[in-house]
Amino acid sequence: MVEMYYDKDIDINILKGKKIAIIGYGSQGHAHSQNLRDSGLDVIVGELEDSKPWNDAKQKGFNVYSADEASKQADIIMFLVPDQLQKEIYYKYIKSNLEEGNILCFAHGFNIHYSQIIPQKNIDVIMIAPKGPGHIVRRMYTEDSGVPSIIAVEQDFSGKAKQYALAYAKAIGAGRVGIITTTFEEEVETDLFGEQVVLCGGTTELIRAGFDTLVEAGYQPEIAYFEVLSELKLIVDLIYERGITGMRDSISDTAEYGDMLIGKKVITPETRKNMKKILEDIQSGEFAKNWILENKAGRPVYNSIKKKEENHLVEKVGRNLRKMMPWIKKGEE
Repeated sequence: MVEMYYDKDIDINILKGKKIAIIGYGSQGHAHSQNLRDSGLDVIVGELEDSKPWNDAKQKGFNVYSADEASKQADIIMFLVPDQLQKEIYYKYIKSNLEEGNILCFAHGFNIHYSQIIPQKNIDVIMIAPKGPGHIVRRMYTEDSGVPSIIAVEQDFSGKAKQYALAYAKAIGAGRVGIITTTFEEEVETDLFGEQVVLCGGTTELIRAGFDTLVEAGYQPEIAYFEVLSELKLIVDLIYERGITGMRDSISDTAEYGDMLIGKKVITPETRKNMKKILEDIQSGEFAKNWILENKAGRPVYNSIKKKEENHLVEKVGRNLRKMMPWIKKGEE
């Protein structure tokens, strides 16, 4: 049975009198910082001096320090920098400043779960992870709503770690819509699996495979683009808003018949078997090991694949066709 919490269940006063340092004023960092402050809490920011995020935080009225100085001042330290940077920042700037009873927070559990960061035993280690991008976390808060969040406790030195996690989640607006408990292990493994198999890896490869199949059969690349990529947004939006059944109720009977019958010829038992192997690699740490080594080596595989796939025909065709779509927010061209 899932544990769900709302504002009425949570006392935010447990965070009053504590200074919160947000390490990383990026997509999530700007939202957490502003929401926490607007909830009446004491917030400072840790950033790289004179960087754009440093100046952005200054413009919003925050006291901004180096990660070293921010963690020295704070009782609660929230890590909101990319996974691949957290280990270095932690051991170089944070660890020596942690004191007994401090609270170390994460929005993704990669470095804790895969033991890249091993915190001292006399602090709490918790997770607060909004299930939406930072600009939505901020916007929903300003509209007196929120984004659902998940929380987890890895280390409960104080005996109050869960209460701290709930209070933090409430302070960024999550308690208005719902907070779900999980574990660091569950969050990391399901997050990586979702990214690799469905949300990013599975979807992008399915698009390229469908596009290539049509183009190789002699159809115009522009028509192929519309059918396998552009119209995907319509289907995803319907699923997001109404679920799979609701989406099927909104499309033609022909499309629904093809969905139910043919989809299983694309996602075959062999595909599902591969999914299980991918999950096993995530659970065993094999994927994490490869990603950590890839970063240490300067990302040769990452950079090679990225460059190759950026030049795929579907990308070139798409750049031209999107110029015909004034309703799309421009940002790449």
